[in-house]
Amino acid sequence: MAIVELRFSAQPEHVRTARLVAAAVARRAGVDEAVLDEVRLAVGEACSRAVGLHLSNRLTEPVRVVLTEEEKVFSIEVGDGVPGPAGGPAAAMPGLDAALDPDVDSEDEMGLAVISGLVDDVEVTSGEAGGTIRMSWPVSRSSEAAADAAAESGAP
Repeated sequence: MAIVELRFSAQPEHVRTARLVAAAVARRAGVDEAVLDEVRLAVGEACSRAVGLHLSNRLTEPVRVVLTEEEKVFSIEVGDGVPGPAGGPAAAMPGLDAALDPDVDSEDEMGLAVISGLVDDVEVTSGEAGGTIRMSWPVSRSSEAAADAAAESGAP
């Protein structure tokens, strides 16, 4: 299992970098080329949401993005440091349910709805240490074949 962890200060201009890193790692992991735009958009939405939460709550800690390549799945977790309800299974809200939750403000609702439309496997959780959006995509080929293809195309 390969893991890439990215932390960035809650500045909107850093969201683009997170999107580019996520797309590059997804490509190397073997995520289908047709899905890479969805990965970029979903990560952009999740990171923008985390940046907005940090700024509105005056948090100085960084936004965290963890990209994980496993044998048959590639996952991305975007975490914020904004405390929510106590953790555990009751605090987990599947993406669409979170988007439709009347307690979630309209900006969060829109971002979560976009993410739910882009990603089939999404989970939103919240706890004392902050919230996390976990998204995953199937890997269509081995990471070695993906790395070879990326090297041949000149992609990072």
